[in-house]
Amino acid sequence: MHESKKSYRGRFAPSPTGPLHFGSLVAAVGSYLDARKRGGKWSVRMEDLDPPREAPGAAGAILRTLEAYGFEWDGKVVFQSRRGAAYDAALARLEREKAVFRCACTRREISDSALSLAGEPIYPGTCRGGLPPGRAARAVRVRVDNGVTAFDDALQGRIEQNLAREVGDFVVRRADGLFAYQLAVVVDDFEQGITDVVRGADLLASTPRQVLLQRLLGYPRPRYMHLPVAVNRNGEKLSKQTLAAPLTIEDAPAQLVRALRFLGQEPPADLAATDLTEIWSWALPSWRTNTIPRQRSFPEPEAR
Repeated sequence: MHESKKSYRGRFAPSPTGPLHFGSLVAAVGSYLDARKRGGKWSVRMEDLDPPREAPGAAGAILRTLEAYGFEWDGKVVFQSRRGAAYDAALARLEREKAVFRCACTRREISDSALSLAGEPIYPGTCRGGLPPGRAARAVRVRVDNGVTAFDDALQGRIEQNLAREVGDFVVRRADGLFAYQLAVVVDDFEQGITDVVRGADLLASTPRQVLLQRLLGYPRPRYMHLPVAVNRNGEKLSKQTLAAPLTIEDAPAQLVRALRFLGQEPPADLAATDLTEIWSWALPSWRTNTIPRQRSFPEPEAR
């Protein structure tokens, strides 16, 4: 379907696996400023789909940090853990359209298949024609076609992916009964009226799967802009797993200015010595997307 022409509505959607870090801040700042500069709404959604990976208290800590850094969101925070009925309805629709199938394969069985360019195993289609004799269904997968799925990213340009060759039939409901991120994010973006998705380029490879789901479900496609991702000295994305330092409240002015510079903005040299009100007062009217670096990742800047 055609991209949405509605009034701008953006969002920030962290996973509560730990506290916010500099990489999270970059995504939050980029999505927030893009929404506000264009007179749009900005929502916060907690992507708490995977309880085993969540850190106790992380969701509340994330919201408190956002507030302390001066972010102001519109409406209530959405928690994916409370949205099971909406995902069930979307899955039922896909089933009626025969766009999904039940799969009995284990991770180990799939790991023996060919690898994609990203190093992930490509599902070989074992259960496409039905479950093997004596095997019980585990996951639910989307049946992909052999065509190219494409979209235009505001920063990264034209993105094309042949899902059959590069990903394979992908999971929308896991073997443990939990809904997969790909389905949840598509349903939530639609039901929240999200028109513009501004997020890190680490999610760029997932977007064609979401574009396909949007088409299968009859949803409009949001506009996308994938920002560069901050990495450490080893070239690893900043995360809980790579021991990224959590954001602290006392460093909020300096961290905000670092995030602005990372995103190619040019704040005055003395802006970090002011307060949050001054920083946002400069950042909101000064936001420019044409100065954001187009590479997909580069190192976190040194603190000044």
